[in-house]
Amino acid sequence: MNLTKKEKFSFGFGALGKDAICCFVGNFLMFYFTDVLFLAPAFVGTLFFVARIWDAINDPMMGLVVDNTHNRFGKFRTWLLVGTLLNAVVFFAMFNTFGLHGKALYIYVSIAYILYGMTYTIMDVPYWSWLPNLTNDPHERESVSVIPRFFASLAGFSIGVFGLSMINGMDKIFGNGDRTAGFRMVALVISILFVFTISVTIINVKEKVTEKAAEHTSFKQIINILFKNKQLIAYIGLLLAYNLCMQIVNGIIIYYFKYVAGKEGLFSIFSVCILAEMGGLVVFPKIVKKLGREKMFAMACTFPIIGLIIIAVAGFVAPTNPLFVILGAGILKLGSGFELGVVTVCIADVIDYNELLFGTRNESIICSTQTFLMKASQAVSGLLTGVGLAMVGYNASLPQQSTATLNGIRIIMIVIPMVFAVISYLIYAKAYKLKGDYLNNMVKELNVVHEA
Repeated sequence: MNLTKKEKFSFGFGALGKDAICCFVGNFLMFYFTDVLFLAPAFVGTLFFVARIWDAINDPMMGLVVDNTHNRFGKFRTWLLVGTLLNAVVFFAMFNTFGLHGKALYIYVSIAYILYGMTYTIMDVPYWSWLPNLTNDPHERESVSVIPRFFASLAGFSIGVFGLSMINGMDKIFGNGDRTAGFRMVALVISILFVFTISVTIINVKEKVTEKAAEHTSFKQIINILFKNKQLIAYIGLLLAYNLCMQIVNGIIIYYFKYVAGKEGLFSIFSVCILAEMGGLVVFPKIVKKLGREKMFAMACTFPIIGLIIIAVAGFVAPTNPLFVILGAGILKLGSGFELGVVTVCIADVIDYNELLFGTRNESIICSTQTFLMKASQAVSGLLTGVGLAMVGYNASLPQQSTATLNGIRIIMIVIPMVFAVISYLIYAKAYKLKGDYLNNMVKELNVVHEA
């Protein structure tokens, strides 16, 4: 299927709204729970982790539902619409406490957060499952795949740079000193944006639909796909490790700048550097043709380590100097942009490999692992951040933290993400085989199968 420029843009545009929600949750929800609602950090971290355990079951099952949906509207568009509307409502509700306090507040945020994860799955699984179906051309895939990633990075840039300012601004207008009002109104704005951008995708992008399934996907097939497709397992491992690297940084960074650097405003400067990630995505199709995916992924794992070292050193010698933050964050985010380009193409290769292995593509089930991994990394990073802050003696009610607490935040922020970056590269280099000659031979074999 050949895609028009309008369809390519419209599909990618949908990621702007959905990732605005994802980035707002990733950047600010932990902070909102601990420093605005004053919930116990250990509880929040545990909540994030437990909710993702449920997603381990929920996400693949949603993939099964999508793969077995056949109607005139299209299986991807159907669930993308349903999931968007549900998730927008739940997301907004999560930042409304309705005057609850004590145990009732703990119960409410627990239910709201779990529902947020479930409804996000309903929307996100069909969105990314749709991408491999848009075109069969590997080169066009590489060019198309960076468009939604670019808009996702744009969402991260907007939320990171303007998020705190929007919250504080809305607080002054609607809150009269109550910071929850600022969060609530920003959540409303993002929810409206979310529904609008996904509507553009649904209206403008065509989907090849069938009213009857040629083949019904069973639960047994899910088990085979998840446990017998070794390349999917390797993909899960490398992506989970890299996501943990990025999510731990995103989860702790606001605490790092507020207490270690002593300047909360550096968070917005750090977030501006997501422009480097967007730049990495823009140049990815051209660079990958010259260097290949293996070297691109090596740089993707090396750059965050270099960036974090720069930020760590600056924390001792010039903690409030924005130039060091820009340099370190810019290198880190450039690596993240390269990684996003590589893994977005890799998931399509894993789907092709699955077709050779089992005779079925199962796009939604395989892509559901991507949704799960994103939320799983947020969960584990939330657990490490929440429990880690509790272990190092963090107290949100204190304007300054102890030296031991500050050093603990440094370890969570710098050392642990670096370890996960190394793990991700080792998995890609040793266990993931869909690259180089192996990938080329697989594509040739699959083409023969399709011709037959």
